[in-house]
Amino acid sequence: MRQILSIILVTLLPLGAQQPPPAAPPATPGAGANDGAAKFTSSTQLVVETVIVKDKNGNPIEGLTAKDFIITEDGKPQAIAFCEYQKLKDVEATPPTFATRPENDIAKAVSATVEKVDKVTRGQIAPEQPGNIQHRDKRMLAMYFDMSAMPVPDQLRAFAAAQKFIKTKMTPQDLMAIMKFSGSGVEVLDDFTDDREELLTSIQKLVIGDAQDDDTIPTDDASADTGAAFGQDSGEFNIFTTDRQLAALQTAVKMLGQLNEKKALIYFASGLRLSGTNNQAQMQATVNAAIRSNVALYPIDARGLVAEAPMGDATKGSPGGLAMYTGASTLAAQSSFQKSQDTMYTLAADTGGKALLDNNDLTVGMVQAQKSIFSYYIIGYYSNNTALDGKFRKIKITMADLSAKVDYRVGYFAGKQFKNFNTVDKERQLEDALMLGDPITELTIAMEVNYFQLNRAEYFVPVEVKIPGSELTLARKGGAEHTLIDFIGEIKDEFGATVQNVRDKVDIKLTDISAAELAKRPIQYDTGFTLLPGTYTIKFLARDAETGRIGTYINKFLIPNLNKEDKRIPISSVVLSGQRMDIREKLYTAGKNKLPEMSPLIQDGQMLVPSVTRVFSRNRDMYVYLQAYQPTATTIQPLVAFVTFYRGQVKAFETAPLPVTEGINNRLKTVPLRFSLSLAKLPTGRYNCQVTVIDPTAQKASYWQSAIMLVP
Repeated sequence: MRQILSIILVTLLPLGAQQPPPAAPPATPGAGANDGAAKFTSSTQLVVETVIVKDKNGNPIEGLTAKDFIITEDGKPQAIAFCEYQKLKDVEATPPTFATRPENDIAKAVSATVEKVDKVTRGQIAPEQPGNIQHRDKRMLAMYFDMSAMPVPDQLRAFAAAQKFIKTKMTPQDLMAIMKFSGSGVEVLDDFTDDREELLTSIQKLVIGDAQDDDTIPTDDASADTGAAFGQDSGEFNIFTTDRQLAALQTAVKMLGQLNEKKALIYFASGLRLSGTNNQAQMQATVNAAIRSNVALYPIDARGLVAEAPMGDATKGSPGGLAMYTGASTLAAQSSFQKSQDTMYTLAADTGGKALLDNNDLTVGMVQAQKSIFSYYIIGYYSNNTALDGKFRKIKITMADLSAKVDYRVGYFAGKQFKNFNTVDKERQLEDALMLGDPITELTIAMEVNYFQLNRAEYFVPVEVKIPGSELTLARKGGAEHTLIDFIGEIKDEFGATVQNVRDKVDIKLTDISAAELAKRPIQYDTGFTLLPGTYTIKFLARDAETGRIGTYINKFLIPNLNKEDKRIPISSVVLSGQRMDIREKLYTAGKNKLPEMSPLIQDGQMLVPSVTRVFSRNRDMYVYLQAYQPTATTIQPLVAFVTFYRGQVKAFETAPLPVTEGINNRLKTVPLRFSLSLAKLPTGRYNCQVTVIDPTAQKASYWQSAIMLVP
């Protein structure tokens, strides 16, 4: 992959098209920045515990209140804010069969005439308000399918077990959610529901015919690690396969952590193997997230009971060498298999769950998770320790009745502020944000994606990302001398596979820039990719490393196949700009010192800076650039091009026709079209800018139009 990586401070260009920062409140007479005005801040941490109380015979004790419990955190008494009892009936109660599920006549008529459609909101778990119990007296079970860790036969076995459980073992008190990880992100197919038909439909959609695009990661140690789960390849971002799987599992339990109830996550995978100590940090982070979210993991080995031949089955190549005769290869295979199960066992043991290994009836593991959740108390309190230091807090719950047996989690890790993050925490925060289905919008981002044909097959795609300088004023006002902007992004094709990616960071010095000046100087980050024609989705994240704020940009874009264009003149995308600059004067450069010559935005050492926001000042010239292509021409065909501004249906301005009779100087027959417009005589306001290209000889034309804004 060839890329352009650069960062520019664009001078004094208003951002009328972006979301403006909130206006400051009017100043109080006599008040100043240093007048000693009092400032009050407070923070609280709501801690929720699920407590199981049994008598000496093992039966649940009902009817207890907050007065019956004594809670201490690190030895300090805590005031209980709420205490609620979740009463769950015996899971052995006979559930209604799927075929006889009650349904009224109206619902039957609707279902018979109206096609069932997907929910509008997908990919997330509906959160609860703090202290609110949304699902009372319900058992919360989540099925999580790690598609990247299961080959096709194991996937089918897991789906069949899930369908069997829903049809025969699910009780009226069970609420189930369905989640999957396919290598590119965690997706919630169904939020917690008791609708069996909906659950079965979601699982049916996971059949292999609908999941061909899943980034299935082979379990063979000899297979290459593509490194595409987060969009970074092995050379740019060294993250192991197991790290990606554990990080995805961490994201899933964090989603479930939005609910106060006790949850069980049933994790389907074909083993999970750690690479020595390399994955210990991510392993611990996943376990901590599960404990903090009150989620017990119930891993199920989808391989079932495996009877492997000494030399391996037909899916593996011969190991060769002396080891196949001494038994060393067989011992190595057994050791590898055992290690893959040990990780699953550890996840279960450390989170209070139970792993199902070496069993062909996978529903047994689901029943174990179901039976593990019975009547319990939900107790919440606001911790006296408000420090967000990320340290472990030890909890002790006792009762006046010393004969009662109390089961609860013995502690939790406090929240952590961004300023206390270490390098691993910061990297994991970006990865988690990239995997989330919903964008984080703490930082304002605007983006423009263009395309220019390189050859008959490939297109150069420059990407421009703009961040208002006002977003960095918090760091400057806080006394920071510099701020680090982290960038991470990926491009996926229409099948969901990652085809290109970028990971970069840029250090911006703030020492000589005042907060007032910085607010007027937006920051623009440029990068570029080489792609084939098709429909793509780009997801780009930027983070201010000083404040920890993250911004996300997600959008689809199309690269047309210009070789098939025969009715109109093939043209590239059109770049509108309000500034040219010498590339040697760039204030910040990331990556290569010399930008590749493939970028058509660089001519004679001058770089055309695209206007991402389409906002232009009347005091500065406006530049228009595009390319026309004449692939079948042996000599250049004269073209005529002009730019027109419209206000509504009225033509407000039009350039003189620009005849083009030269420029076809490569095998692609590229004809560059350049305009320089003076905007001084136009009134401010909104316009539609249209670029027209006409071929009088072939009697063809092409049009391009975009809304722009003129400001003083």
